[in-house]
Amino acid sequence: MATKKAPKKTKKDNSNAKHIRTFWKLFAGFLGIILLFFLLASWGVFGSLPDETSLENPEKNLATEIVSSDGKTIGKFYKENRTPVPFDSLPDHLVNALIATEDARFYDHSGIDGKGTLRAAIFLGSRGGASTITQQLAKQLFTEQVSRNIIQRGLQKIKEWIIATRLERRYTKEEIITMYFNEYDFVNQAVGIESAANIYFDKPPMALTTVESATLVGMFKNASLYNPIRNEEGVKNRRNVVLAQMEKYGYISESVMDSLQALPLEIKFTPQGHDEGSATYFREYARSFMEDWIKENPKPDGSKYNIYQDGLKVYVTIDSKMQEYAEEAVKKHMAKLQIIFDEQNENNKTAPFRDISEKETEGILNSAMRKSDRWREMKQQGKDEDEIIASFNKKTKMRIFSWKGDIDTLMTPMDSIRYHKSILQAAMMSMTPQTGEVKAWVGGIDYKHFKYDMVKKGKRQIGSTFKPFVYATAIDQMHMSPCDTLPNTLYTIPSGRHNLIEPWTPKNSGGTYGGMVNLKYALANSINTITARLIDRVGPRPVIDLVQKMGVDTEKMPEVPSIALGTPDVSVYEMVGAYSTFANEGVYVEPILIQRIEDKNGTVLYQNVPKTKDVISKETAYVTVSLMEGVTQSGTGTRLRGTWATGSPVYKKAMTGYPYDFKNPIAGKTGTTQNNSDGWFMGMVPNLVTGVWVGGDDRATHFGSITYGQGATMALPIWGMYMKSCYEDKDLNVSTANFTKPEELSIETDCAKWREGASDIEGIPDEFDF
Repeated sequence: MATKKAPKKTKKDNSNAKHIRTFWKLFAGFLGIILLFFLLASWGVFGSLPDETSLENPEKNLATEIVSSDGKTIGKFYKENRTPVPFDSLPDHLVNALIATEDARFYDHSGIDGKGTLRAAIFLGSRGGASTITQQLAKQLFTEQVSRNIIQRGLQKIKEWIIATRLERRYTKEEIITMYFNEYDFVNQAVGIESAANIYFDKPPMALTTVESATLVGMFKNASLYNPIRNEEGVKNRRNVVLAQMEKYGYISESVMDSLQALPLEIKFTPQGHDEGSATYFREYARSFMEDWIKENPKPDGSKYNIYQDGLKVYVTIDSKMQEYAEEAVKKHMAKLQIIFDEQNENNKTAPFRDISEKETEGILNSAMRKSDRWREMKQQGKDEDEIIASFNKKTKMRIFSWKGDIDTLMTPMDSIRYHKSILQAAMMSMTPQTGEVKAWVGGIDYKHFKYDMVKKGKRQIGSTFKPFVYATAIDQMHMSPCDTLPNTLYTIPSGRHNLIEPWTPKNSGGTYGGMVNLKYALANSINTITARLIDRVGPRPVIDLVQKMGVDTEKMPEVPSIALGTPDVSVYEMVGAYSTFANEGVYVEPILIQRIEDKNGTVLYQNVPKTKDVISKETAYVTVSLMEGVTQSGTGTRLRGTWATGSPVYKKAMTGYPYDFKNPIAGKTGTTQNNSDGWFMGMVPNLVTGVWVGGDDRATHFGSITYGQGATMALPIWGMYMKSCYEDKDLNVSTANFTKPEELSIETDCAKWREGASDIEGIPDEFDF
């Protein structure tokens, strides 16, 4: 039987087999090269990769938070404005929006989405990218941005894949989501979801609505392009894409999507820059405090804390609502007062200065020029003085302050200095006298343009607000009563007494004299002759010793009788602390601003311990408070009662928020300095002491008359509006009660006829003002 021969292999068959073998060899080689690239990349040949420690604890620049007494973040110190939040602080719709838009199969892959990668490779990215959320996190945490060079980009992509798989092995899906939200830079100094939610919507992440979450998630595509402040239409369109993705994957219904897409883009931009936001002057004080604290308190390993990246939490005494009310009161009154001031300067050839020579004006401007940032910067550049001075007289583009908003203009730097010298300044501080906790701190009218803090750094003459210290000394030393009377006549302290070189005869404002007046009337109406008699009796030294015990720096305070009328320079900070001694039954409590400091893990690093000092007896403190109550009952502070100057167009024009119509006990004192340069009001209720100062940057900047230049017109309205807001906010529990009366009181304060004798004084009205 013949055998069947196998068919002969043709050349074509051999050629196909050869091609197939070649393909598989090439494919295997390609895979080998890819594998080799991955191995080389993982070994760090193409650049370092994070080690195990870095993956477990990715390094971040965490902002230091300033947290108010009512739990609000009122400021931050940061290199990057990032404050991490846990997963349970992220609303479900925010997480769902991210997954639907950026990585729909997030919970199904291990860092690399094979299906997405294949799709991106086939369609060259035209149908969407392949980067998973984990890969994007890897890029943010551990890889740097490189050029679009295809080789460099390919190497970076390999690194991202390797890091992504490592991240997936070390973290849960929830932790990866949380890290991604905390890491992303949403621009406008909003790094991380906590900052973004607060900056763009003025709320924490958990309070975001679905449409707000969609807006922020839309920014992940390109935050610079989809910037809500610059590209409103683009951001809205991108937001609607996110909402469509949420509907596509079943997170919201079609009807909900349609209703949300129709909504306008409602951004509530709340910047958190160092020059913006709430309590800017206080935050600068807190920064200075922290820098000093860091020098003396190193970490356990000996290194120093960094307030810009260590994620510290600084818990402060400031109440965010009271701070808001204080800033609003300053803003409202000062904007109105500035209009009046500008009107009075329309025909003033030396505006904004008064009562000084041309040479003195030149001196003020030249001094300001040499203290300016421009001068310092040009000096550092090596410019000579002639060149620098010449630059101050050349017009340049600049932004200047106005109460209606900053103005972009063209003017010389010297004209800018003169212009800003014409802007009236203000400062106020509010404190709980029993604890020393400072609840509000306004160091100026606008930190961006006027950085000098007039609460603690600035010191100005205090006028008649110093008189209660003289009265308190007389009460303490001589057991004097508010009902005691003294003659209201010119009084001369001769030379040689109390270090006087020549005789001193102070005059009353308004030139009104005659009759006998009691101490309560005298202080209420700020009668200088009575104060002169008192300091002559007690001497300047005991008064200086008293205020020194109350926290006032007396090193440069001259030991002469004229201090009784308020010639010393004292800060608002010192005055509030000193007055608080009266409200706190004679015990001085040093003002407290920083309660405690914690590290990022919640470990307490610093805890404030209050510093107290017994200064005067409860009786002396109460009697002095009783005297100051007369100021608001029938004296320079009666405007707080809502009955003074009713119908007067002059005072209605200046009294912002008037009438205040307070019915509760208020102790206080107005103060006006020579030439109306400084206006003060110190006001107290049992659990809150507040001081307000108003004046020009220079003493030569002032009103032309006492009508507007007195403390009752310049400063008191700020106190009135602030307290009115505090009382309307019942959560604050600001007292309306009487001041605490000592159980044993030997000095009479309830003078039924305390105005007896005053009617004999010619020309004194029922509510004498000055």
